Parts: sequence; structure tokens; C-alpha cells
Amino acid sequence: MATGDVARSGPPVVLFLQGPISPFFPMLAAALEAGGARTLRVNLCVGDWLFWRRAGGLNYKGSQKDWPAYVHDLMARQGVTHVVMLGEQRDYHKAVATAAAALGARVIATDFGYLRPDWIAFEYDGLTGASHMPKTADGIRALAEACPPVDFTPQFRDLFWAMAKADLLYHLSTWAFWFLYPGYRSHHPNHPVITYWGMGLRMLLQNRRAREAAEEIAAAETADGPVFTFPLQIARDFSIRAYSPYPDLDTPIREVVQSFAQNAPENARLIVKVHPMDPGLRSWRRVVMDAAEAGGVADRVWYIDGGDLARLIDASAGVVVVNSTVGLLSLQHGTPTIALGQAVYNVPGLTASGGLGAFWKAPASPDAELTDAFMRAAAGAHMVRGTFYSEPGLTAGVKAAAARILEDRVNQPMPSTTLKAEAAQ
Repeated sequence: MATGDVARSGPPVVLFLQGPISPFFPMLAAALEAGGARTLRVNLCVGDWLFWRRAGGLNYKGSQKDWPAYVHDLMARQGVTHVVMLGEQRDYHKAVATAAAALGARVIATDFGYLRPDWIAFEYDGLTGASHMPKTADGIRALAEACPPVDFTPQFRDLFWAMAKADLLYHLSTWAFWFLYPGYRSHHPNHPVITYWGMGLRMLLQNRRAREAAEEIAAAETADGPVFTFPLQIARDFSIRAYSPYPDLDTPIREVVQSFAQNAPENARLIVKVHPMDPGLRSWRRVVMDAAEAGGVADRVWYIDGGDLARLIDASAGVVVVNSTVGLLSLQHGTPTIALGQAVYNVPGLTASGGLGAFWKAPASPDAELTDAFMRAAAGAHMVRGTFYSEPGLTAGVKAAAARILEDRVNQPMPSTTLKAEAAQ
């Protein structure tokens, strides 16, 4: 449902589902209750229980098959007006969205923001392809005009080790004590122990990978011909599976490399950069180089694992993404960008049109004024400023998210008076 479809009467009743593995949701519940709302939570596994640990928590231990009926009945009995959850594509969350549509409740999806490092996405219905961000230049400009000015200088930063520690605790406890929630089925395709083993091995080689990547980027900066960059996303990312034409990550890799081989200038190079949080369970280097060898461009395709992404973007004649948030960084740098999937910023005037084949030959730069308007609109109406894991960004994000719900301003610009009051706290 779109913004404003449901009329509110009385204080909100907010149901929390699975969220960021951090104190963000419990703190947000406390802030909402302080503002007069009522909150409840359903824990689906031990990890959910560990990261809630406050009143209002219900433990669902039934099967995934029985979940839709259970949550529909719960929401109807409790008079739920809002549901808050991390993303909208998990099977459990899809069932809740269906129940919410039937009952007239509003679904709010959150995740790391489209802008990094200190923004949190906070939108009705969903993110990326499901976002309600305007899809036209005129719509973006109109929303931007209603939003207060934003200082995009980073104010907060999450700590990697805080995220890693929380992730380990959540997933290993859920795995070890699976029998306490026998019906739970995780959306993760890989066993957590295997995932952490792969990431651990990658971290051991981090310094060497960073040196090699720095050398490749330096070579790109002095290359005779144009250099294009293709930053990969994580293979299990719902953005790939739900909001792109690709069933997996292998497919766009082969498509991009093949198109480069067939259409790019003979002096052009393509750099494929693996995602920094890739678990290392698949040799993407092998996938990339196999595609390059098949296309006869193995000498013009480079694969890097690490390095300064902003520096690489500045050295690029163009950036190819599926729907990664790297696309927004590229637009901010004024670098021609093409999105192959549904991206919140895939709008004429921002990203290139005309197809990938034409992009290699004549990459068009984004409209700088429209880019600025998009950033202001996204920050002002579809995100909140803060972080999930580390203070003081954690508290700032919680206060901003609570204000959005309590003032019925999700997907809408916040009054400047509210923003000033938050900044003063």
C-alpha cells in the first residue's frame, strides 16, 4: 500500500519482526512507548530472543507453514497499525506484509541506507525496487524542494567489530539451540559455520589483497584507454534475487563481461571488484576470468578484492551496477553509471539509458543538479540519520525513526522544527 492509504485513529500499535542484529529495535520500541505507542515483538529463533530481551516479546515456535495464519490472527487481535522489519523479502516478512495489507496496517522496511556510512533506510512497503522514491526527474525535484537542507558530511560510523560480534552471537546461538525453535527456517542459504570460516580465511589475506588492489587502481588511474568498473554485490543479496532480472550473481557477471568484449573500445579495460563482505565461499575471480577468457578479453579484464572504491570510481569512465548502493556513490562523484536491475536511483537523467552495449562506447554523465535533488529527497523523506550498532549514531537513528512513526511522517519530509529538536537532544 502507498503512503497515506490507511487512516490512523489513536496511538500506533507497532509489531516488530526480525531486525538488525543490534539494540536498534528494542531501543526504538522504548522510544515509541515513551511517545504513547504500544509495541510487541515476535521472536522466531534464539537470536531474535537474545537481541530483544524486553517486555512485549512473543516466541513463535511453530512451523513456517502455520506462520501466516498465526501472524494474521495476532495482528487482528492486537490491533496492529504498523509492522517494522529488516527488509521485506524474507518469507516470514512476506507473510506479514500480506496480513498487513488485509488488515489495513502499514509495513515499514528498514536496512542500511542508500547513502553511507550513517544513513538508515526507513520506508513504507519495501526497499530498492519496492521503494516509493519518485521515479521521474520532476517527482524527485518536487520532493527535494519540500525537504530541508542536509549536511552529507559523515557524522556517525558503525564499528565493524561490533557488527561482527553481534552477527556471530546471533547466528551461532540460533544454530546451537535450534531445538528451542524447531520450526524456524533461516533465509540464509549457507550454514553459519561455513560462512564464518570463509570470511575468516579472507580476512587473513586482507593486507595482501589490499596491496594488490591498490596497485591495480593506480594502474587504472594512468591507463591509456577508458576504464570501467563493475562492483559486485553479495550473491545472496535479496536485491539481486528480488529486484533484478538475474537469478544469481554469475549471470550478470557473464552478461557484463560478454557485452564488454563485444562492444567496448579495444583500448578499454574492465575492473570487477568483489564485495568487501563477500563470505569467500565462491571463487568469483574464477567466474570473472572464465567469462573473460570465453570473450577473448582476459588481458583487458582485471579482478580486484579490496582497495579504495571512491578512488576507483574517480578513475573510471563508467560504473556498471545491478542495483548496488555503489551506484549512488558513483552518481555523487559525477561518474557515468548504468543500473541493470531495479535500483532506487535508476531514473532517466541519473543513470544511463540505451543499454549496456551503448554505454561502453558513449557513457553519459549524470545530471549534477538532479543528483543533488535525489540525495536531498532520499535523505529527507526515505531515510533517517544514524547507525544500527555504535553510539552516538544508534541513539540518533532511534530518535529519528521514532519521530517518523509517532508524527506519521514515514516517506514524508520531516518538519525542520522536529529535525532541530532531534539535533539538540
